[in-house]
Amino acid sequence: MVQIISGAKGKGKTKFLIQKANDAVKAAEGNIVYLDKNSKHMYELSNKIRLINVGEYPIDTYDTFIGFLCGLISQDNDLQMMFLDSFLTISKVSEDYIGYVLNKINEISHKYSVDFTISISIDADAIPDEFKKDIIISL
Repeated sequence: MVQIISGAKGKGKTKFLIQKANDAVKAAEGNIVYLDKNSKHMYELSNKIRLINVGEYPIDTYDTFIGFLCGLISQDNDLQMMFLDSFLTISKVSEDYIGYVLNKINEISHKYSVDFTISISIDADAIPDEFKKDIIISL
């Protein structure tokens, strides 16, 4: 399953995503990973959530990012959920290719039974039509 939090920068998407991740810990049976562009929110997340600072890795294309996600999944058979903050930044995707990358993440989600919640700094209107149903909040 892929869920999307959309909205312009500075509208509170990260705060909502962190709260959602912390709430998910209470019911999770598997592991939870939170990907961000830096470690700034480390102390706001439950210590049961693994924070990964994607900025520390040499990710320079969206294909590299998709490979990075697959690598994380391959190393943790108990991975249940991934929260992706600052999606456009960490995935190196431009607005033109958001649909392609979201399709790849959706395929990964179904194949490996990992749920994704993604924070995207664009308006809901700019999200590709096939993913508008996955928007859980638009700020």
